[in-house]
Amino acid sequence: MSPSQFPTVVPTQYWHKLDDGRIQCDVCPRYCKLHEGQQGLCFVRAREHDQIVLTTYGRSSGYCIDPIEKKPLYHFLPGTPILSFGTAGCNLACKFCQNWDMSKARQMDVLADQAPPELIASAAQALGCRSVAYTYNDPVIFMEYAMDVAAACHALDIKSVAVTAGYMCAEPRAEFYRHMDAANVDLKAFTDRFYHKVCGGHLQPVLDTLLYLKSATPVWLEITTLLIPGENDSTQEIDAMTRWVVDNLGTDVPWHFSAFHPDWKMLDTPSTPVSSLVRAREIAVKNGVRYAYTGNVHREESDSTYCPQCRQRVIGRDWYEITSWHLSSDGHCGHCGATVAGVFDGPPGGWGARRRPIRLKDYAA
Repeated sequence: MSPSQFPTVVPTQYWHKLDDGRIQCDVCPRYCKLHEGQQGLCFVRAREHDQIVLTTYGRSSGYCIDPIEKKPLYHFLPGTPILSFGTAGCNLACKFCQNWDMSKARQMDVLADQAPPELIASAAQALGCRSVAYTYNDPVIFMEYAMDVAAACHALDIKSVAVTAGYMCAEPRAEFYRHMDAANVDLKAFTDRFYHKVCGGHLQPVLDTLLYLKSATPVWLEITTLLIPGENDSTQEIDAMTRWVVDNLGTDVPWHFSAFHPDWKMLDTPSTPVSSLVRAREIAVKNGVRYAYTGNVHREESDSTYCPQCRQRVIGRDWYEITSWHLSSDGHCGHCGATVAGVFDGPPGGWGARRRPIRLKDYAA
């Protein structure tokens, strides 16, 4: 199908009519209740012709080849390039959003030309990408498009990665993750106060998504927490959060503690000091997290992966660059033979830290 032959507005499944005549969208816990012609908070789901539709099917805010470590995923096909794209809008309202130009966009002109799912899959294959990432804004809100892209990618043996805040209802969540191979979920904080005040949401649905992914799916899971000075970086909160993860998700879920920089509506908040990232990582390790990392900083000691048994370094990293490798092709420690959790398939890739924007139309047949 050529880009001009498919619609950008498509019907959706998860909604129901209310007694007062409005229609409620049931994709995420915001439960937007819409009159005819209204958009949800996410901007891309709207009520048209007495149903909820996705208005941006096949439209993207741009395509780029990234290192998979940027998602961040450190234990899923390390060193390989991943074709990344997003759309516009978001179902949370995080004041610190670091992709606000896309996720907070309310204008269709931020979106690129139409791209059928098959074109994205074939472009990824032609570009040597082992996977495609739904990122920059949350794929929850364009789940129908993401799932169709994932199906086209799977037909070519290309994996699908969701980069998400995990803010999703149970039934659409189950359908969405049947199409995903890996996910990085933002656990933004461990208090409902933070989620309500800073993000316009609630904590429990995110915890429910984490529990679902770990207990009910084969999806490879990693977690990211952006540490914001004075908001979610206290020793007590990090201690409670890491204890909950170990108790409920186990010790093998990789965790990335990333540095905040002033952006969007938090321009007066200082950047995260490296010492805060190191402290968070140390708390996580003390509480049993086997694979804890510091993000957005050059610190090879805490960017690297260590064997959980012999504690020798098995993957050396400096941010997105792999500096050393002591793993077998199927993920066993090259020093003692212990299993290192992850999805490993042969030697690491050599993509490195490069970021390459692409024009998808160059790969159209």
